[in-house]
Amino acid sequence: PEHQAPGLRALGRERPYAKFHPNLPCNERFKYRMIFHRALLREFAQLATAVFLSLFLIAITTRLVRLLGQAAGGKIPTDAVVAFLGFFALNALPVLLSLTLFVTVLLTVTRSYRDSEMVIWFNAGLSLAAWVRPVLTFALPLVTLIAALSFVIAPWTVQMSEKYRSRIESRDDISRVDPGVFGESRSREGVFFVESVSGDRTAVQNVFVSSVQHGREGIMISRKGTVETAPNGDRFIVLLDGRRYEGVPGEAAYRVMDFERYASRVEPAAGEEPVPSHKSLSTPALLRNPTSVNRAELLWRVGVPLSALILALLAIPMSFVNPRAGRSINLLFALLTYLVYYNLLTVSQARVAQGRLDFSVGWWLVHAAMLAALVVLFAQRLSLRRLRLRG
Repeated sequence: PEHQAPGLRALGRERPYAKFHPNLPCNERFKYRMIFHRALLREFAQLATAVFLSLFLIAITTRLVRLLGQAAGGKIPTDAVVAFLGFFALNALPVLLSLTLFVTVLLTVTRSYRDSEMVIWFNAGLSLAAWVRPVLTFALPLVTLIAALSFVIAPWTVQMSEKYRSRIESRDDISRVDPGVFGESRSREGVFFVESVSGDRTAVQNVFVSSVQHGREGIMISRKGTVETAPNGDRFIVLLDGRRYEGVPGEAAYRVMDFERYASRVEPAAGEEPVPSHKSLSTPALLRNPTSVNRAELLWRVGVPLSALILALLAIPMSFVNPRAGRSINLLFALLTYLVYYNLLTVSQARVAQGRLDFSVGWWLVHAAMLAALVVLFAQRLSLRRLRLRG
């Protein structure tokens, strides 16, 4: 009723931080608050799923296009595209989940401002700081998962990726044959092309081979070829019914030879283990060998889950929407903050790796600055709310 509105406004000015209604029992207020928190967590979960799938598909598609380009150029075999894509997906999960958490909280609180739900929230006597509890309830399991990925899964993924790449590069020339694609020999001295390969990879059709030996260029064309194994274990690729052109580039003197059978020994693979990089070392291994590069890698692994937690809390005061100023200004500012945060982490990592910044200072300096910004933004929003209530 209209005649009760002044009394309600007076009650709101006298008890601006009363929980819901001053006459409600404590158990009723707690029950209503838990219902609202559960609704928030359900909205967080639904939005986080949609945001993560979108970011994941964008990242996977971008990487897949790059891998397909490398496979078309003969840098990697086509059967290794899926494996490298899987390694990339596991390695990118910590950053993707961190960005998902930040965007989820940001969009949820922004929607509450846009749909005037924050007006109900404030009129119920709750401040902006009351969002911290449901956000932490949603964020802490994700931050724990990000920490596990950053400290354990991501280094293991990089290690497996390096071993797989080394195994591919050490394959012999027969294993490198991919029908319909120009390939390069392991010694980098020849280029070959095969139109088709049998199922057991022991017979090929329409072979083209270009190689350089002792300063002379040789080109061989053969209708078919087979793979044979000698009694001592040596493997040979045998070309049948072909022709060889041999000569020196720039000179007219070329020899043309027809052959019925041409055998070439296949050099066995070296099988060397790759040298582990700092990204592939486990976290205990980084602690046991505290070089500048290893400390920089440890700084990054510590920084990813910490930044995810701070960004989730930072999204609460940054989600404020002023209808007069437009709805996209705060989103652009939040995106800029995210980029600045991770760029500062990258700069700190580089300076620690170069020995220009001590690890004991570098691992917390950027996070402390962002925490200070978080406190300032919360204080600013709360002070503005108090001024409006007094007015």
